[in-house]
Amino acid sequence: MHKIIYQNWGIIHYKEALEKQNALFNPKVRAKLEGKPTDNYFVLCQHPHVYTLGKNGQRNNLLINSDFLNKIQAEYYETNRGGDITYHGYGQIVGYPVIDLEQFNLGLKDYIHLMEQCIINLMYEYGIKCERLKGATGVWLESNSHNARKICAIGVKVSRSVTMHGFALNVNTDLSYFNYINPCGFTDKSVTSMAKEIGGQVDMNAVEDKLQSLFIEMFQGRCEPKL
Repeated sequence: MHKIIYQNWGIIHYKEALEKQNALFNPKVRAKLEGKPTDNYFVLCQHPHVYTLGKNGQRNNLLINSDFLNKIQAEYYETNRGGDITYHGYGQIVGYPVIDLEQFNLGLKDYIHLMEQCIINLMYEYGIKCERLKGATGVWLESNSHNARKICAIGVKVSRSVTMHGFALNVNTDLSYFNYINPCGFTDKSVTSMAKEIGGQVDMNAVEDKLQSLFIEMFQGRCEPKL
């Protein structure tokens, strides 16, 4: 069984977190090319207000200019993950798995599916019924209705079957920051959070503990998905 090392970086600026990710990701890719064994990592953190745009995203999905970004104390970065634009901020748990998919017999599609299932299972424990939306990544509520709303965004980069970037789960997130973008490029769907669905603030530490346990158990094959 391949080991997954858990790290919690706490509240960390996006740029610093990206540098730390690369410090795990790049040596892991090089070691794999050299046939050397490497560790796998599952990182959780939070970011101060920031908008990030995926490599195939559209800049015009950011609906505000740099002056307004400064006004709301937010940053903006173009990055190398998949997906379009999203928001990270306080009260949101961001997950950065840096793992070798081949060690877990996973392709990219299966990896994203398993990551989505991990979030679906976690939400199940809080009484929040979630599902997938056909043709889109992430985890949704009421995906086939006019009230479809996303609670977790997913965007990854994979090189030599090694992953980086990951997911962003809205726990106690200030959802007003999503008003300034077309989240993930959608103009006809909204976002939500655990706090909004439950009707009160959620213990972030408890969510992180459950999340890291579910993720590691599922990827090591000891947790059966709830369908």
